[in-house]
Formats: sequence, C-alpha cells, structure tokens
Amino acid sequence: MKKAGTIIIGGMVAALLMASPAAAEQLSEKSVRTFMSYAWSLVPQRFTPPNGKPIIIDKTKPDEVMVPLDVAREVIRVGRLSAHAQICDMAEVQRDNYRSLMKRESLKDKWTPQQMVYISQLHLTTVMLLTGKIKVTVKDGDKEVVVDDGSKAKAQTCSDEQRVKVKEVIAAYVKAGPDLASNSKSAVKTQPTAKK
Repeated sequence: MKKAGTIIIGGMVAALLMASPAAAEQLSEKSVRTFMSYAWSLVPQRFTPPNGKPIIIDKTKPDEVMVPLDVAREVIRVGRLSAHAQICDMAEVQRDNYRSLMKRESLKDKWTPQQMVYISQLHLTTVMLLTGKIKVTVKDGDKEVVVDDGSKAKAQTCSDEQRVKVKEVIAAYVKAGPDLASNSKSAVKTQPTAKK
C-alpha cells in the first residue's frame, strides 16, 4: 500500500498569479480548469445564505453549476487581488473587492443560486491557494483538495509599495463596478466555507 503524498499548492500557478496584474488573464485554459476543479471539490452540498433559504447543490452535476471559462478566469483574477489584500492585511479592501465581484455577477441576472455559490467558492479557493491555505494530497494517483490549518504555511510579506499598489488596483476595480451601498439585487453575501 502506498503512503499518501502531499503537494502544497503554491508552485508555478500561484507564482504566475502573484507575478503581475495581467497574470490571471494569461492563465492557460488548463490552469483555469484546474482552479475550477479544486473549487468544485470544495463546494458544499448545502449552503445557507443570510436570508436563511438553503441552497442545495447536486455534486453529481458539475456542468449545471460551474460557470464558463471566461467568467472563471475573471473570478480567479479578482481572487488574486483579494489574496494580495489578505497578505497585505487589508481586510476591508479585500471585502470590498469580493463584494464588488459578487454584485457584478448578481446584476448579470443569469446565474442560478448554485452558480453564485460556485463563483464565491472559486474566489475563495483562489485566495486560499495563493495564501497557502489549501493542500492537495495524492493517494494511489487520486488527488484530493483539503483545507490546511496553515501551521506549516510560509508567512508571506507585503511591502509598503505592494500595499499601495494593491489598494489602488482594488479601488479602481470597485469604483468601475456597481455601487456597493445600494442593495438592488441580492448576492451571496457570505462566502461559503470550505469543508475540511
């Protein structure tokens, strides 16, 4: 019997995403699909938003819940910015970035509640991949994505210059989107938590 191996995600895909503002747009289709697959594995079967009405997700039907590749690429790009904000310890900026993404997608009025949960989970998965909170275990050739408690994650730092740049980029993104103060459409306001 083979011993389970562990791969900490943070390698080439994470390095590419952290490298430059345009990096997420340059992700290959295979990389985007990999992120999408990891996010799908962490999507809960049941999610209860603040309104209290449960959203049930049929995990046997990913094609009905996953979003198109171009939308996923944009969610990953925004998730990358949220990861930078988290690393730079800017919780409010990170929250506004996430809220702007979710409001934009909600206002499109084309996603089911299950797809909105998936979009939220893809954003969260991207943040967790880039901040070292997810690991992939391999056992007998099968990969399983699990949440890491972070005890072995290498601490990442943020310079003052990076902090200013992240804040500027997110402020521009939020400003270009819908007003976050208005509540014309409801979105998934609470990000789903990945199960361990």
